[in-house]
Amino acid sequence: MKKLGMAINKRYKKIGLFAGIALLAGGGLAFNDDLFQISKNLDVFASVYKEVNINYVDNINSAKLVKTGVDAMLDGLDPYTEFVPESEIEDYKLHYVSTQYGGIGSSIFARNGKVYVSDVFSGFPAQKADIHPGDQILKINDIDLTGKNNDQVSLLLKGSKGAPIKLLLKRDNTPQPFEKNLIRDEIKQPNVSYFGMVEGNMGYIKLDKFLENSAAEVTNALVTLKKSNPNGIILDLRSNGGGILQEAVKIVNLFVQKDVEVVSQKGKIKDKNFTYSTVSTPLEPNLPLVVLVNSHSASASEIVAGSLQDLDRAIIIGQRSYGKGLVQQTFNLPYNSLVKITIAKYYVPSGRCIQALDYTHRKDDGSVVKVADSLIHEFKTKNGRSVFDGSGIYPDIFIKQEKFANVTQALVGKLLIFDYATVYRDTHAKIAEPKEFSLSDADYNDFVKYLADKNYSYTTSAEKVLSSLKTEATKEKQFGDIQGEYDILKAKLLTSKKNDLQQHKAEIKQVLENEIASRYYFERGRYETNFKYDKELAQAVKTMQDKAQIASILKGEGNYKVIGKPVLAMAGKKAADKDSDDEQ
Repeated sequence: MKKLGMAINKRYKKIGLFAGIALLAGGGLAFNDDLFQISKNLDVFASVYKEVNINYVDNINSAKLVKTGVDAMLDGLDPYTEFVPESEIEDYKLHYVSTQYGGIGSSIFARNGKVYVSDVFSGFPAQKADIHPGDQILKINDIDLTGKNNDQVSLLLKGSKGAPIKLLLKRDNTPQPFEKNLIRDEIKQPNVSYFGMVEGNMGYIKLDKFLENSAAEVTNALVTLKKSNPNGIILDLRSNGGGILQEAVKIVNLFVQKDVEVVSQKGKIKDKNFTYSTVSTPLEPNLPLVVLVNSHSASASEIVAGSLQDLDRAIIIGQRSYGKGLVQQTFNLPYNSLVKITIAKYYVPSGRCIQALDYTHRKDDGSVVKVADSLIHEFKTKNGRSVFDGSGIYPDIFIKQEKFANVTQALVGKLLIFDYATVYRDTHAKIAEPKEFSLSDADYNDFVKYLADKNYSYTTSAEKVLSSLKTEATKEKQFGDIQGEYDILKAKLLTSKKNDLQQHKAEIKQVLENEIASRYYFERGRYETNFKYDKELAQAVKTMQDKAQIASILKGEGNYKVIGKPVLAMAGKKAADKDSDDEQ
């Protein structure tokens, strides 16, 4: 029996060896087939390009043609995987790496073929030369700007640090155009656009992006704020679209102990898998902390908010974040071009991925869908609170985001708020400090008079519905039966619309004050004037002043036990559970 057993064992070893060789051969064949397909398709692409380039009836831009082909190839993946040709490298670095360039420290916009200054930044050449928002730029270094677009003008404004630049400007209250001779400076837009103390002796930090030195800037702001012995810290990440992941980790480390996992990334290639943890002693591990987010907070913003929520270190206030849980890496290509590729998904400490859109499983028409509620999973924070993946970061305290009325949007969109602020600045030498500045009723009435001969037509939601009713009724040949009632309703809507400037006075005053304050106090003016209208900020202050509520939220007591419960998924689960019970 022993010999038989040994014989059988040898036989199976041979079979196993043969199977292993067969598998290796199969793997090799598959690998070779992949290489053949790649080679074949590249050959086809090159051949098509060659024939088109030689034979097409008109001259073609070969660089543009290739970029179109590459863009089309990447278009089926996700919007973050992109090819950057040599001609766009500098713009790419400016957008994704740092916001540093040589210029005068202003932004511009084009309107009706003319170019105007839209913003001036404190401490830079344009502000020092007393250039104002609303000034029209006629010429740059004697080059006429008539008909030029924003990109063309921006290129003329930018240049090497220390280089001279001459502007010919026109101002409404100045009869003749005038020249300004400036020296370009290094323009480095800060990542932290504002920090300071707000109501309740709370420290406030507004972080706009996660580019180079973001963590250093937040650290400097926090060190300065701590000198005022704040009762809490508010980190504002609203409308922050993200950036460099490592900067997010460093910022979390300011508030979280050493050797704590912040985020991990997992992809197809094991070498790309990595876990990022805190590496140093935190600067502020104890003070109450609130993070403000909204639907435009994405990527690195969600890493900060999600990890601080998972670690029960901060209270998140605002609206559900965007839901971008994808990690990109850039790869250098020949001729100073590069490709940015999504290499992994990131996961915050509870283990959840907050990616909201499923780019892999598209509809037949190519459109992208959100991760289905039925596929969303539950995870636990450090203290056992329930959080969920697949849908961004849901705040601990949800604040409904209010939308400006149609009239306000029209006044902003048609630049009438901007234009009136220019008029106001020309007729008022100074205003109160931003936190105290407020337009009087007389000022607002003056603005209403200013609008008397201006075109700010807009269509309200009710008017759109009424117009749709007329269209459908006309199609069905029923409009004649309801025309009397339709005309009465239309007249009532027009009457109501005439009162919009008074009905929505509060929010129109808000945007007016914001724009006017920026003319005197620049970016600081915008923030400080708007504090009194900021509902999320007010809620952050109120929450941090209530120590019992802070403890209740972070411990997950009562309504705070479950955060952002996906209703449809839970309803589906209950239905499935009920079916299961019935079967028993």
